[in-house]
Amino acid sequence: MSQPGRVLIAADKFKGSLTAVEVAEHVTAGLRRARPGLDVEALPVADGGDGTVAAAVAGGFERREATVTGPLGTPVTAAYALRGGTAIVEMAEASGLQLLPAGVFAPLTATTYGSGELLLAAIEAGATSVVFGVGGSATTDGGAGMLAALGARFLDADGEPLAPGGGPLRELAEADLSGLDPRLKDVDIVLASDVNNPLTGPTGAPAVYGPQKGASEEDVATLDAALAHYAGVLETAIGPRAAECAAAPGAGAAGGIGYGALVGLDATFRPGIEILLDVLGFAPALERADLVITGEGSMDAQTLHGKAPAGVADAARAAGKPVVAVCGRLAIDEAAVREAGIRAVYPLTAIEPDTARCIANAGPLLERVAEQLAAEHL
Repeated sequence: MSQPGRVLIAADKFKGSLTAVEVAEHVTAGLRRARPGLDVEALPVADGGDGTVAAAVAGGFERREATVTGPLGTPVTAAYALRGGTAIVEMAEASGLQLLPAGVFAPLTATTYGSGELLLAAIEAGATSVVFGVGGSATTDGGAGMLAALGARFLDADGEPLAPGGGPLRELAEADLSGLDPRLKDVDIVLASDVNNPLTGPTGAPAVYGPQKGASEEDVATLDAALAHYAGVLETAIGPRAAECAAAPGAGAAGGIGYGALVGLDATFRPGIEILLDVLGFAPALERADLVITGEGSMDAQTLHGKAPAGVADAARAAGKPVVAVCGRLAIDEAAVREAGIRAVYPLTAIEPDTARCIANAGPLLERVAEQLAAEHL
């Protein structure tokens, strides 16, 4: 093909090695090594999980910080992004696994209280529209901690506030959402997630995601029962909508914080990559491009179900623009990749089979695969 006028790099982070911004920088370096002077536009993307605020800041949002309660109850500094009246709030910044000390998990007691505080910080800064990116959580408390920070009350049989975390929800006797901050009524909240699991059951938050947060089989059963009980108490408090929200897509996102957002904040669920492409201005960037390069650290079966590369490929295909991808490792067959609208994938493991070395040297390796990509597609 002839050299395109402009290449658009719209890739997610390579988790554990490169941020989305760094991915774009290394791909650009590799492309220009092969094609000096090539016109490249970078638009780092994210799907709502960790790295979402960084992608928004790279896209022109202002980075703001707030001190909030971390998942273990200790203070942490969390960032959000703001532009005009729109805020990007990433729950992982306040309640994420990355905030836990190495090897430490708290599946029954980790709290989303800080995520509620972070939402409040964004509202106090003037946000009237919030994209609430959820993923990468250390928590399985159904968003109870978040709602408590926003003014809800969750009491045990003695009328005392519940202890933090999903486990204590077994003791929930009364839920009262009437004290939620009144400013929330004037804020449009979009729940941005790459998963559509319900709150409980075999595909619910505890069963599917509990183990990666340190939950044993016994813990998973405890949390599933506790979240089901929580939803039941909320149904008594606010009516059948509580049960409808528990079964809705996205309720099980990030340890059930999706449920808290749906039931308590009247949030609207949208696939994370879809809403973030809108907010980041992907459509006009796509219009300017002749070739799109997307990617993420591991392209696997999950990639095709709501992850950033699939969302980018869908949008590009609809616009008639060709898409290729870079990744750390490729764990799906080429037919599935082509079906997703991606013409070719360039994994780092193709030139360095050792995964540990790939992670350690991701930047230089990415430049090498970008050179190869340029030779074959530009």
